[in-house]
Parts: sequence; C-alpha cells; structure tokens
Amino acid sequence: MMTTRFHMMLAGLALAFITALPGLALAKGPGSDTPAAAFVQGLGDKALTSLTAKDLPAAERAERVRTLLRTNFDVPTIARFVLGRGWNTATDAQRKEYMKLFEDMIVKTYTKRFADYSGQAFKVLGSKSLSDTDSLVSSQILQNDGPAVQVDWRVRGKGGQLKVVDVVVEQISMSVTQRSDFESIMGGSGDVETLLKSLRTRAAGTPKK
Repeated sequence: MMTTRFHMMLAGLALAFITALPGLALAKGPGSDTPAAAFVQGLGDKALTSLTAKDLPAAERAERVRTLLRTNFDVPTIARFVLGRGWNTATDAQRKEYMKLFEDMIVKTYTKRFADYSGQAFKVLGSKSLSDTDSLVSSQILQNDGPAVQVDWRVRGKGGQLKVVDVVVEQISMSVTQRSDFESIMGGSGDVETLLKSLRTRAAGTPKK
C-alpha cells in the first residue's frame, strides 16, 4: 500500500512539475515536434499560468485543477480501467458515484501537489507512436538534490482531441498501480461498496464543481 501511495504521489508531482519552465523549447529528440509532445508541453504552460500561485485560495485552485483535468485527461477511460472487473459487477448507481469520487480523489491529490510546487525543472524529450491512436511522450523531472525522474505520458487521440490516458513514472504505470490498490481494497469478491466507502473518505473535503 505504501509503494502504491508513493508512486501515486509521484504522478501528482509529475503534473505539477510540468510547470517548471514556461515556454521551454521541446528537446530536439525523436518525435519532439509531434502533436502529442506539443500537447504535453502546452498542458504544462496552461498549468503554470493558473495553478501554482502560492496565494491562490484552495477552493479556487481545486476548481482550476478540475477544469484542467477534465480538459486534458480522459478521466472516464482511466476510471473504468482502474476499477477493473468491479465495473462489470457495479450497479448503475455505484458506477455513477464511483466516477464522481474517483475524480474528486484526483483533484484533491493534484491540488495539494500544485500548492507544494517548489520549482523543479521539467523537459519534454520526445515521443513515439504506439498505435494509430496512442503516443508515448517522454519527459524528465530535473531535481536539485537527486537524479532525474523519468515520466512518460500516454496520449490518445479521441474525438478529434488529445487526452492523457496514463502516466508512467520510472516505468511504473499509475493506472495499473491504482488498479492494484483498488483490487486490494475490494478483496477477492470485488466488493465495489467497500471501495466506495474508502473513496468517500479519501475525497472528503474536496471542493465540488
């Protein structure tokens, strides 16, 4: 459980660290001029201008994080994958509540990471095509007191738009990690109600939109 939470924390930090260098030129690596690479860089530019101010009220920061999340991440696809087989056993009411609580959990995590942002540098290295719809954008978080952290962004073209569908920190998929976390909470029976109780606790106090 601690390993899961540690890597989920890194994923939240990864999004915040995108904001380190406004207008940073894309690294001249393979695929550095692709739409997917430009999309990740643009995501960072938008986050920089709206999410990192230290005097920003928590409720306003959370609302802006929610807007950025909905605009740039395919939250429904991520949420359904993370729930795994529990999606098939959940009732319509449970699915609806799960989707809401899952988003609230992410918003709460990212809001704190943006508030804690302290200027670590971020650079896009390039991208490669994985399929007709998916690309993997490679990046690094440059730390002042430690080695660079590799962060890859799986970006998918959907409905004429690009969306992030997974974040991979040091070769560990955050979607797969969170799915494993949820499976351990639900147990062998796939008890979705037990998971919902946990998510209600995690999301408590998150400003709603």
